[in-house]
Amino acid sequence: MKHYRLCFLGFGNVGRALARLFVSKSVELRDNYGIEWEITGVATRRMGWRASDEAIDVTQLLAGNDQTNSEADIDSWLARAKPDVVFETTSLNPETGQPAIEYMRQSLQAGAHVITANKAPIVYAYDELNQIALAQGKRFMFEATVLDSAPVFSLFRETLPAAKVRGFSAVFNSTTNVILETMEAGRSFAEGVKTAQDLGVAETDPSNDIEGWDSIMKVCAIARVILRTPLLPKEVRREGIRGLDSATLQAARAEGTPFKLLSRATVNTDGSVTASVRPEQISANDPLAGVRGTSLAIHFELDMIPGLTIVSHRPNLQSTAYGLLADFINADKRGLGTD
Repeated sequence: MKHYRLCFLGFGNVGRALARLFVSKSVELRDNYGIEWEITGVATRRMGWRASDEAIDVTQLLAGNDQTNSEADIDSWLARAKPDVVFETTSLNPETGQPAIEYMRQSLQAGAHVITANKAPIVYAYDELNQIALAQGKRFMFEATVLDSAPVFSLFRETLPAAKVRGFSAVFNSTTNVILETMEAGRSFAEGVKTAQDLGVAETDPSNDIEGWDSIMKVCAIARVILRTPLLPKEVRREGIRGLDSATLQAARAEGTPFKLLSRATVNTDGSVTASVRPEQISANDPLAGVRGTSLAIHFELDMIPGLTIVSHRPNLQSTAYGLLADFINADKRGLGTD
């Protein structure tokens, strides 16, 4: 039986969903995987650096009644909590990836596996963080960053050896899907944003989604890990959806070629990558044509397989949390836990 001390960097909707998932899967984790766990640290801007030598009461934590003392900074937090695994779900910073990168660096150096749902550290620091993890005998994992729990990185890592990706197209953002479809029904842009927020897929400030930054970070993450080509956000052609109006969207839908915020990347003959994120009309026979609502999808073109499409149908917070949990179990299956 392996026992893990878990820490959460960020405890918003995804972090809380993950804590609930650990509770609901406790028996399965113990009986099927020989895993027992306890939470010993949680850190957020509001709560501070809360850490404990002993297990934190998860029920009280989820209820907002936890009284665990706060440490001064991440160094003392790690020293007190002594995590085996740090789950990182802090806010996206598309410009630098900080402070998440520094948090992950210090967590890995402290001897913890790091599992994240944050795209920016992959874009800006994948090589460094992966090298630190390897040197420490730990894992840096991030399956939840692109299609929530649907396998993308693990699919290539585990089941598609020597397959060369020639390019991909994707619908990466639920918020823009909902906004565009709301406007197709004759309602306003603001009403589309409100609908996405009511569904829980849009942040209070949805700018990163609307302007295409969330999608760009996913394109760059896939380019770095799967295409093995560094690609910075500034190198991706970007156009958000603010310039579209209801009349244009309704006409496109009536013609059977609706608009979607499409992400595209092509591997050039010299090995470089050309990429874009912008609204495009999509034909009925496109592999992504049926992606609606909060669903997400990516279509790969490979040398061994002409086309491979992965769809995440109506993902939710639990789906994202499961991506983090699956990474944790897969890290343990590789014999990297502590008896």
